[in-house]
Amino acid sequence: MKFFTAVSALMTAIAAVSALPVADIKLRDVFAPPILTPTAGTVWTAGERVTVTWDLSDVPTQITNPIGNIRLRRDGWTSPFLLADDFQITDGSVEFTVPRVVEGNDYQLVLFGNSGNWSPEITITGTGVFY
Repeated sequence: MKFFTAVSALMTAIAAVSALPVADIKLRDVFAPPILTPTAGTVWTAGERVTVTWDLSDVPTQITNPIGNIRLRRDGWTSPFLLADDFQITDGSVEFTVPRVVEGNDYQLVLFGNSGNWSPEITITGTGVFY
């Protein structure tokens, strides 16, 4: 009998929650701005200060996650290492220092905020680190 009482109470609670007005739910938009710079073929040197920019022409009124970060991507793998972090995605740009990584011409940047966006492939040189 206790089981049926518990089930009945649970069903009553679910019915009460489902009766809440939908208007009380605030919808937010996902903002996935395209990266403008760096462009394809850009060459960065380790230790250099660089700026990444993205397109702000279509910013929604409410953004789900307005705090962004940038990471490196290579060979289908996105590094957990943060190049830039804790900036407003609505800033449109961020500056950081190019890290010392294995040299290569197949790096991409990933802009995280609401959605991950990849840049075209770029080259990172001057690290002295090779495969």
